[in-house]
Amino acid sequence: MAMLFSTGFASIQIWSFDGGCDISDKKLVTLKDRAREKIQMAHSLSIGGGGCVCPLLIREVFLQVLIKLQVCFVQCFSEADRDIMTLANHWNCPVLSSDSDFCIFDLKTGFCPLNGFQWRNVNTIKGTQNYYIPAKCFSLDALCHYFSNMNKALLPLFAVLCGNDHINLPIIETFLSKVRLPLRATSSKGRRHHRVLGLLNWLSHFADPTEALDNVLKYLPKKDRENVKELLCCSMEEYQQSQVKLQDFFQNGTYVCPDALNLGLPEWVLVALSKGQLSPFISDALVLRRTILQTQVENMQQPNAHKISQPIRQVIYGLLLNSLSHVENMSWSALPHQSLAFSEVERIHQNIKTSIVRAVELPKDHSDLSKLTKVSFVRRQMLLLETLKVKQTILEPIPTSLKLPIAVSCYWLQHTEAKAKLHHLQALLLGMLMGPLHAIINSPGKEELQEGGAKMLYEEFQRVKELAWPGRRLDLDTAHIFCQWQSCLQMGMYLNQLLSTPLPEPDLTRLYSGSLVHGLCQQLLTSASVESLLSMCPEAKQLYEHLFNATKSYAPAELFLPKGKSNSKKKRRKKKGTTWSKNRVGTASGPRCLYEGSNRFGLLMVENLEEHTEATNTE
Repeated sequence: MAMLFSTGFASIQIWSFDGGCDISDKKLVTLKDRAREKIQMAHSLSIGGGGCVCPLLIREVFLQVLIKLQVCFVQCFSEADRDIMTLANHWNCPVLSSDSDFCIFDLKTGFCPLNGFQWRNVNTIKGTQNYYIPAKCFSLDALCHYFSNMNKALLPLFAVLCGNDHINLPIIETFLSKVRLPLRATSSKGRRHHRVLGLLNWLSHFADPTEALDNVLKYLPKKDRENVKELLCCSMEEYQQSQVKLQDFFQNGTYVCPDALNLGLPEWVLVALSKGQLSPFISDALVLRRTILQTQVENMQQPNAHKISQPIRQVIYGLLLNSLSHVENMSWSALPHQSLAFSEVERIHQNIKTSIVRAVELPKDHSDLSKLTKVSFVRRQMLLLETLKVKQTILEPIPTSLKLPIAVSCYWLQHTEAKAKLHHLQALLLGMLMGPLHAIINSPGKEELQEGGAKMLYEEFQRVKELAWPGRRLDLDTAHIFCQWQSCLQMGMYLNQLLSTPLPEPDLTRLYSGSLVHGLCQQLLTSASVESLLSMCPEAKQLYEHLFNATKSYAPAELFLPKGKSNSKKKRRKKKGTTWSKNRVGTASGPRCLYEGSNRFGLLMVENLEEHTEATNTE
C-alpha cells in the first residue's frame, strides 16, 4: 500500500472488500477446508516449519491504513467478486487482486494479480516526475485467442467443471474420466495441469455454453443429468454481472444491496457494514448465527486462544439476537434454547469443531438493535466496561488512544486461561509505547524530545524487534498467551464498534508487534529490566507507570511474587521441548504464500501454458 501511495496510484484507487459469508452458505464446505488448512500452516509455523498465517487483526490494520491515506473503500455485504467485476467494467478499470477467480470474469481492462507487481522496481516515466511499478495484466481475450479463439462465455463452465469455491461435484469425475481431453502438446506434467489444458482445448470446439453443457451431460447417467445441469447452471451464474451498483456508494455514500434489504436489517447496521465500521464477523453472526474463529500461531496442545474471549462474544450475540422481531417482545426465560444459540467454528487440537454458544441476556434498553445507536453514551460505555470487567476510574489517567487496549488487558489478566507472567504484561505495555514515541518523534516543536530520549528508546525498540527471531525458537507458551490477548482485543473492538465506539478505537498500526513483545520478553527474562529500558526517556517511563498501575489492580497476586516462588512445582517438572527441525512441515516461501493457497485458476496466468511445469500442489 505504501508503494502504491508513493507512485500516486493509491490516491485514485478504489478498494472493495468481501463482507460476511454468502447468505446461501454454499461455500461453507470450502470455508471449513480453508480453516483446516490454516490450522496446519499455523502448526507448521509453531514448530519452525513453513507456512503463512496472517495476523488476527490484519483486516482492521489495513482499513486503518486506507483511512490514513484517504483512500476510498467499500465493504460489500457478502462476497465481493461479482460486485467488483461490475464496478470495474463500469469504470473501465483493471482489478487488482490475489483471487484467480478473476481469470474467469469477463473484465474489460483485465486483471492484475498482486504477485505480478515488481514492488521493489519503482520506475520514473521519462521526461516526467511520475512513477510506475511494472506489473502483469491478465487478459481473458488473450487466453481465448490462444485456445482457438474460444467463446469467452465458455469460461464459467470451465471453472465449475474444474471445481471452484461454490461447487465440487464428485459426479463430474465421471465426465472427466470418460471424455478424451485433447492436448496440443505432451510436455506438460501433472494431473491438474493436464486437466486444465485439456478442458480448455475441449471446450474451444463448442460455439456456446449451451452446446458445451449438453455435451458434458452426455457422459453422465441419465438419472443425474437434470440435477447436475441445474447445479452447474446455478454455479455459472456466479461469474455474471451483479445487480449491485457500488459506484452509488462512492458517489452518494450509500448503495442498495438486495440481499441485505430482504433480510430487514436496521439501516444503521447496513451503513456501518458498508463503511467497514462493523466487521464481517458481525454480519455472519447476525445473518447466519454462525462465526468462524480464525486460528493463530499458537500452542496446538492447548484449548484454542479464542476461548478466553467467549464471554465478550456472548454479549455481542445478545445484542444481535435482539434484531429478531419475534424475540424483542418475549422474556428470555420463555425463549427456547435454540433461539439463543450461535455456532462457532473453532480449532480443537489440529482440527476444527462447531461449538454451540448461548447469547447472554442484556438490559431492556439494549433489547432492540435498530435503536441501539440511540441508547445514551453513558449506558453504552457502561455495557462495554461491564463486559470487560473494568471500572471507568481506572482508565482516567490513560491516554484516549490506549483506553480500550488497557481495558482489554485488564479483562485478559482476570481470566485464568491466560496464565500470564509479569514479564508478559511488562513486554505488552512496553510495546504499547511505540505509538506515543512515534508521535513525539514526528511532532513539530518537540525537537529536544526527538533528539533525546524518545528517539533513543524508539530506536532501541526497533533494534529489539529486528533481533527477535533470527535463529531463535518460538516460545509456544508465550505465543499462546499473546494470542489470547489479541483475541480479547479483537472481540473487544468488535463489541466497541457495535456499541458505536464508546471508547475511541486504538491505532493498531503501532499498538502491538509480535516480534517486539517476544523480543522484550526474552530481554526481561535475561538481561534487561523495565527501569533500565525506560531510563533514557522520562516521558515514556511516566506513561508506562500509568499503564502498569491501571492493569496491576486486575492482575492475580501471584503475578507479582518474586521469581522462583511462583509455580515452583511446575518449574521443577521436566520441560518438554518441541523439536525444531525434525517436525518441520513445508518450506518457508516469500510473499506469494499469502495468496496462492486457494488459487484454483492461477495456472491460467502463466506466460507459456504448455511449457509450464506444475509445481508441487498441496491441495
